[in-house]
Amino acid sequence: MSDTRNQANYLQKAAMYDLLAQYYKYTNPNLHIHFYLKHNKYINKAMNIMRTNSQLQQGEAKVRLLHTSHDSPNVDVYINGKKVIKDLSYMHVSLELSLNPGKYHIDIYPAGNMVDSVLNKNVTVEAGKSYTLTTIDSVKKMRLLVFLNEQGVPLNEAKVRFIHLSPDTPPLDIAVKDRDVIFPKVSYKQATDYLGLTPMTVDLEGRAAGSKDVLLPMPKLQFKANESYTMVFLGLSKGTPEIQFITIKD
Repeated sequence: MSDTRNQANYLQKAAMYDLLAQYYKYTNPNLHIHFYLKHNKYINKAMNIMRTNSQLQQGEAKVRLLHTSHDSPNVDVYINGKKVIKDLSYMHVSLELSLNPGKYHIDIYPAGNMVDSVLNKNVTVEAGKSYTLTTIDSVKKMRLLVFLNEQGVPLNEAKVRFIHLSPDTPPLDIAVKDRDVIFPKVSYKQATDYLGLTPMTVDLEGRAAGSKDVLLPMPKLQFKANESYTMVFLGLSKGTPEIQFITIKD
């Protein structure tokens, strides 16, 4: 569900609980307080989304780089000819960079070597948006994918998405261990939508799509209140480095 629909839903619930609170104001103080607290809870959730959207609609763009090219050396990243990320290793994500809205030229070189680039790409970023730029595939055919991050989280909730970046792994079903599928048939280079969660610790697993074959167990994942997570599958199913996952806070 989008933030806009979430906000409308929260405001609708807040209005309903406000009517109930007013109805019981003089006849049943306990119910009045009960419904007033519920009204306040949903007003706070709606206001949290409103504040987040307001912040994201203005100012600079935020950009980070995730390195998932499995046979690549560490890399240096240049934006418009200026080195901005140094010696980034496989499976690691850089700190966020702040950029003015516009188009940028990105060059990626093996760390310490500015002679032979492994990737050149133009990207465009918009004001107030947050992006994850991701190197994929082997170093000889490295590409760069751009994923848009959604950082706002409803108050006291969590959310998570999954990105499939393991090049030789078939589509995956993301499921609760021994139970239902959450996201079916997540293909290579695909990112799921964000899933809103009550804060929890849970066992998940990545299965070969349409089967019960577990390719990647994900035990005891902890999702904390007011946090947004991206979980990335990377590595190889039939080689080294082996398939695994990393968790990044958005």
